[in-house]
Amino acid sequence: MPFTPTPYTPPDFTLPHLVSAPDVRLEPAPKDFVAPIDYHALSIYPEYLKLDGQWTLARDSRMDCVAVVENGEIFVREFRHIKQGDLIACGRTEDGEDGILVYTDGFLSLKVPEELSPHPGSRDNFAFRLGRSRETAFSRDYDELYEILRHDREHGSIVWVMGPAFTFNGYSRDAFAKIVNAGYADAVFAGNALATHDLEGALFHTSLGQDIDTQENRPCGHYHHLDTINRVRYWGSIEKFIEEEGVHDGIMHAIVKNDVPYVLAGSIRDDGPLPEVYGNAYAAQDAMRNHLRRATTVVCMATTLHTIATGNMTPSYRVMADGTIRPVYFYCVDIAEFTVNKLVDRGSLASRGIVTNVQDFIANIAKGLGLLG
Repeated sequence: MPFTPTPYTPPDFTLPHLVSAPDVRLEPAPKDFVAPIDYHALSIYPEYLKLDGQWTLARDSRMDCVAVVENGEIFVREFRHIKQGDLIACGRTEDGEDGILVYTDGFLSLKVPEELSPHPGSRDNFAFRLGRSRETAFSRDYDELYEILRHDREHGSIVWVMGPAFTFNGYSRDAFAKIVNAGYADAVFAGNALATHDLEGALFHTSLGQDIDTQENRPCGHYHHLDTINRVRYWGSIEKFIEEEGVHDGIMHAIVKNDVPYVLAGSIRDDGPLPEVYGNAYAAQDAMRNHLRRATTVVCMATTLHTIATGNMTPSYRVMADGTIRPVYFYCVDIAEFTVNKLVDRGSLASRGIVTNVQDFIANIAKGLGLLG
């Protein structure tokens, strides 16, 4: 049977307390970047506002944002994008009392059976709250992910969030390049290091000065990543570097060749950086959110800070073009249990944690999709 996303069960708006609920209170923003005192902060869950007597879904909810109402539509905006006079939803209750309904039961089949719940009696016990550790068997998670990726290659948008570990090993570097070439990537988020060391692998066959196949240190290898950055900056862009230097393998080559959009978010420790790296954190955040507004599957691998950032920007659901509502599948993959469980506990209805070496993980994904022998 072909994979289908978990179906969405909408709220029962005929319940008396929802029928009798008032319209949401809208207050104008007193200044640019400033919300009214009693503003409502959104979550990653589906949220409905009662407007002119009708419950209306915010099509795109995000954590720590506000709901701005314009011409009967709900727009989710960060505080830094608030304009003076914007009509912002106000109220701190979430059960409909103030015309605001935060709905956590949309994907009922993802709920944990009561007897397995670590918090018996809680109304919000979803699979993400079960701890994942190195003792956990992940074979069913892999099987599920293969199906999701095959489905979303044709019917969704797949975002990968990557640390530089994939570039330290030629096999994992090639595995992800094959995933991109096969059409399983709609956007890639990373930092300066991922792109730098991948291009270093293409130029010198090293990553951080070590051979990507044998892991042996090369003479003057500690210069290689700096030489790579310097050369890319000479050509002016990653794309031009790939063209002029005859690069024919690796992650960035596959991304550029397939016109896959990418966001390289910089940090205070970056060398160089490469020309395409965002030096402004808020500009990087906006660029990432542009892709996450379409994302249906997000896979975060071996990058704690980028994963936390992506997790905080990603809603638990997506309203598709035909009006159907489906879950956003969110995976956090890391060798450190702390990172996995921290992200799994972020509140997504459909998030999964996998504790493993990400180089092995990406090779298994490529094999499971039939891309590696």
